[in-house]
Amino acid sequence: MDDKERPFSRTDVLNLMDSFIERIFEIRRVLLSVSVSALILAPLATGLSIFLLTHPRFYSVLEREHEFGTVLGILLGVIISVSVVWIATGIRQYVTLKSWDQRYKEYLRQKDEIDKRIASDYGLEQD
Repeated sequence: MDDKERPFSRTDVLNLMDSFIERIFEIRRVLLSVSVSALILAPLATGLSIFLLTHPRFYSVLEREHEFGTVLGILLGVIISVSVVWIATGIRQYVTLKSWDQRYKEYLRQKDEIDKRIASDYGLEQD
């Protein structure tokens, strides 16, 4: 019997779903690190931009170098805007991932309970 002709059993489907969920959990760790980096790097970029904007010599550079000063001012404004969006996105993603983590732990707990109950009801050995 070829792999194409082999019928899938219920355990194959359940094992496939379990491996899929475990893979998503691993990806969640990467997303969590992206979220944490957003919460660290975005405030740093915003703070540096605000420091430059409030520094007394910054305005003398803007006045002396017309084109460069204009571009620099626009870039600092863009950095602040993007950083604020990045902070909000990082916080939102962190909260979402944290709640997913709790639901995943609950899923594992319920799965283990069901596996134990089925094993005890039918006298099966649990692996």
